[in-house]
Amino acid sequence: MRLTDFDALTFDCYGTLIDWETGIFDALAPWLERHGVAAGAGEVLEAFAQRESKQQADTPDMVYPEVLARVHTALAEHWGISSSKSEAREFGASVGNWPAFADAPEALGILKEHFKLVILSNVDRTSFRASNDKLGVEFDAVFTAQDIGSYKPDPRNFAALVDGLKGLGVEAKRTLHTAQSLFHDHVPAGAAGLATAWINRRHDQEGWGATMPVAQAAQTD
Repeated sequence: MRLTDFDALTFDCYGTLIDWETGIFDALAPWLERHGVAAGAGEVLEAFAQRESKQQADTPDMVYPEVLARVHTALAEHWGISSSKSEAREFGASVGNWPAFADAPEALGILKEHFKLVILSNVDRTSFRASNDKLGVEFDAVFTAQDIGSYKPDPRNFAALVDGLKGLGVEAKRTLHTAQSLFHDHVPAGAAGLATAWINRRHDQEGWGATMPVAQAAQTD
């Protein structure tokens, strides 16, 4: 398998291009500190992953800022502290502050010269626009959970991606799905028949971070 086998690269954004784990922890840490919660990044991200994935499964048509606000409230219950409406809303609006990985803008600029670039993301359009400014590239298409009405790893998201690629004149077999999360992306992308590239942002860290563990071994290409 070579990169020249593909016409399009489809990307997860958060965790792959945007450093969402840093963004999530930085947004939550001051609130936790105010309430005397002495939890490290690993513990915070694991607690986040459990509640975010449950909220997305329970309310697949809820826009992402509201999902994050609900997660904030659930985290407060987990630690036995308070979460005001303004604090929850502030966390929900924090996506635009999450930083890009330092290598992402330049890499995307180079790849743009050779491939169609497409986003499949578990956020809303408004949140993604703020992140897109940090990435510095115009994507050929953007498919969000808000557009589709469900969140990855729901198979509907990858079915929508494959249909959207047809509109760009790209076949699924000529597409490489590129992502960090085995849970959100590699398992369902493989089931949808897409080749995958694993950008292992957590290669030097233990645990699963802000994503849920996978029950089965994920095959990546």
